[in-house]
Amino acid sequence: MQSVFVLHHLHILPSGEEDVKLIGVYRSVETAHSAVERLRIQPGFSDHPRIVDPLEDDDVQGFQIDEYPLDKDHWSEGYLTM
Repeated sequence: MQSVFVLHHLHILPSGEEDVKLIGVYRSVETAHSAVERLRIQPGFSDHPRIVDPLEDDDVQGFQIDEYPLDKDHWSEGYLTM
């Protein structure tokens, strides 16, 4: 199954609100890593330049790469608004 790799950058504002930026969608994890290398020195991104693993790291600020298989539902249940 083919996948794409989605790159986001997360910064938590002083108010506690999450500021998430969609950087791009890539054909391989290597091209996503290349994008991080290009961007990590830019203003804002340089404050949180590392790739984080939200399941392993306490500080989730920085770049996050997620793999998404193509032609698959990634939200398969409904939702409630409260």
